[in-house]
Amino acid sequence: MKPQAAEIVQEYGPFPGVDQVAGVTFDGKNVWFASGEKLNALDPANGKVERSIDVAAHAGTAFDGQHLFQIAEKRIQKIDPKTGRVLATIPAPGDGGDSGMAWAEGALWVGQYRERKIHQIDPETGKILRTIESNRFVTGVTWVDGELWHATWEADQSDIRRIDPKTGETLEQLDMPAGVGVSGLESDGADRFYCGDGSGAKVRAVRRPKRAK
Repeated sequence: MKPQAAEIVQEYGPFPGVDQVAGVTFDGKNVWFASGEKLNALDPANGKVERSIDVAAHAGTAFDGQHLFQIAEKRIQKIDPKTGRVLATIPAPGDGGDSGMAWAEGALWVGQYRERKIHQIDPETGKILRTIESNRFVTGVTWVDGELWHATWEADQSDIRRIDPKTGETLEQLDMPAGVGVSGLESDGADRFYCGDGSGAKVRAVRRPKRAK
C-alpha cells in the first residue's frame, strides 16, 4: 500500500464567526458542519451557509436519512433538522474523548481520537457493539459503498485512509498537504469526501479514488 497525495478539488469558507470546523455530514443536498455552538448547513453548489441551528456541536456529526446526530462533550444528541429540536441524548463512548461520527448499517460509528479506536454503537442506548483499532489518532469517520474510511491527524500530518473493518489494516491512504488537518469527514456517496478543517474555518472537498471496474 503506497500512500498517494490527496486531491483537494474545492475549498469552502472561511466562514464568518467560525473559528474551527469539527464534525461534517451530508444529507444529500447540504453539507452540515459543527462549529462549537452551531450546526451549519452549507450548500456545496454555491458555497453559502443556508441556515444554522443553535446547538452544542463540539465534535462528530452524522445523518441517518432523517435525523442529525451531534457529539457535544460527553453526549450524542439526536436532532430534528427541520426544527432544530434535540429529540434524545445518549452517552458518547469516549466520555469526552470522541472525535468523528458516521451512520451506517443502522448504527453510529464514533471515533475516539487519542485512543485510536472506532466504536460501533447502538443509536438508541449508546451501547458499544464492536470496536475497531487504528494505528493513528482517529478524527473523522465515514462509510461509503461498504468501505470504512477515517481521517487521522497527528502533529503536522493528516491523511484520509481506508481501513479493513475487521483488522484495522490500512488499505489505502490519501495524504493531505502539510499543515492541513482533517477533523470531520463525510462521503457524498459518490466521488467526494467533505473534510472539516480542525485548525481553521474551511470545509474542503477531496476526490475519492475511483475503483477499477
